[in-house]
Amino acid sequence: MFSVTVRDHIMVAHSFRGEVFGPAQRLHGATFVVDATFRRPELDDDGIVVDIGLATEQLKAVLGELNYRNLDDESAFAGVNTTTEVLARTVADRLADAVTAGRLGEGARGLTGITVTLHESHIAWASYERSL
Repeated sequence: MFSVTVRDHIMVAHSFRGEVFGPAQRLHGATFVVDATFRRPELDDDGIVVDIGLATEQLKAVLGELNYRNLDDESAFAGVNTTTEVLARTVADRLADAVTAGRLGEGARGLTGITVTLHESHIAWASYERSL
């Protein structure tokens, strides 16, 4: 299996519901380093997994919809705890939509999976892996 990973970051504000979250129940900020890994079993006709430039642009576009936002105010997250895991799935699903829509180029149609990892810090991160 071949893979290519691109990286960006986001800064958000949010709060959580539930005693398990302790002080994070209050509004707080979070900065995530975001890795998006694209997979396929064979390289395309150009010898690549995906166009790195297009993958970088699409990751930036997806994250731009979240960056510098209070996620508690976003209708897409109404009633949802925007945990690191939930955000990883959201980014992966939105990138999958970009692949389906052709925004990563025709060669990207051969991709078989995406994994998105959000790094909360240098010692903690969460990922979501999905098939295409």
